[in-house]
Amino acid sequence: MTDGPATRPGAARSARDRPGEVRHGEVGPGEVGPGGAGPGRERGELRADCGSCFALCCVALPFSASADFAVDKEAGRPCHNLQADFQCGIHERLRPEGFPGCTVYDCFGAGQKVSQVTFGGMDWRRAPETAGRMFRVFPIMRQLHELLWYLTEALSLPQARPIHGEIRRTLDETEALTRRDADALAELDVAAHRHDVNELLLRTSELVREEDRLEEDRREEGPRDKDRRDKDRRGADLIGARLKGADLRGANLRGAYLIGADLRGADLRTADLIGADLRGADLGGADLTGSVFLTQAQLNSARGDGATKLPASLTRPEHWPPSGPTPQRPRGKRADHEKSRQKSPQKGASRGTWRTPGR
Repeated sequence: MTDGPATRPGAARSARDRPGEVRHGEVGPGEVGPGGAGPGRERGELRADCGSCFALCCVALPFSASADFAVDKEAGRPCHNLQADFQCGIHERLRPEGFPGCTVYDCFGAGQKVSQVTFGGMDWRRAPETAGRMFRVFPIMRQLHELLWYLTEALSLPQARPIHGEIRRTLDETEALTRRDADALAELDVAAHRHDVNELLLRTSELVREEDRLEEDRREEGPRDKDRRDKDRRGADLIGARLKGADLRGANLRGAYLIGADLRGADLRTADLIGADLRGADLGGADLTGSVFLTQAQLNSARGDGATKLPASLTRPEHWPPSGPTPQRPRGKRADHEKSRQKSPQKGASRGTWRTPGR
C-alpha cells in the first residue's frame, strides 16, 4: 500500500508536527517497517501526510459552527484560513481560534492517496476541472482507508487468528478498491462494502472479548452473567456518565455516546471502542492498552493526562497535560451535551464516518 513519491511545492506543515500523525511511509510507535513482521506493519501508509495532500479536508468537507468549528463551511468551498500554498494560516492557533475539530480529524492517509495516486499529483487549483471529482472521491477514499486501518489492526490480534485468512483477503480487496480510478471510486457502493467488513470486525471483537471473559471466569471461579450484561453497551447513551474507576474491560462500547463522560482511572483493556464518541471524555489515568479499534481521532477529541495508558500504535495528543490529573471543567447540564451531539461536525467528530449497522 504505497503512494506515489510526488510532493507538491510549498507543502503544508509536515504531519510529523501534528499530534498523532507521522509522515507518509514512516512507522509509528510500536510498529515495524514495511516487510517486517508484527502488529501495524502497514499502518504507516494509513496515517495522514498533509505535505502530500492538496488540503482536501479543508475544502471537500462541510462543517457547522459549533464548539468544534468557529464558522459554517459548505462542502467544496475552501476554508477561509486556507492559503494559496495549501497551508493553514492558523495552524499553530487552531484551538484558541475556535477550530479544535481540525486538530481532531484524521483522514487515515486518504488525502495523499487521492492527491498523489488517484489524481497523479495534479492539484485542484492548477487543474480546476478535477476539483469536483476530487472532492467527491475524497470522502469515499477516507472511508476505505478507515476500513484498512481496522482490518490491519484485526490482522495483528492473536485472538483473531482463526479468521486471519478472511481478514487478509478482505484487506487486500479493500486496498484494491482504493486503486480504482476516480470515476470507478465515485460509483462505488461503499456502504455495502462497509457492511461486509463490519461483520468481520464484529467477529474479531467477539474473539478478543471472549478470551477476556474466559480469563475473568477463571479469576472469579465462575461466569458473571450480570457483569457481562452491564458491559454490553453498544450504542448506549452515556453522555456525561460518571464512570470513574469503572471496570470496562472487555466491554462492548461500539457506537456508544461517551461525550463528556468521566472515565478517569477506568479499565478499558480489550473494550471494543469502534465508533464510540469520546469528545470531551476524561480519560485521565484510564487504561486503554489492548482496547479494540480505538483511533487517534478519538483520542484527540478526548481529554487525558500523562497517566493515561495507550495502545502502542497510538500517540499521546499534544494538548493533553504531560502529568497530573486532567483539569476538570464545570459539569454543565445534560442539554449542553445533547447540543454537542446534535451539532456533531462532519469533519472533526471523533465518530468519523463509522456507523455500526443495527444500532
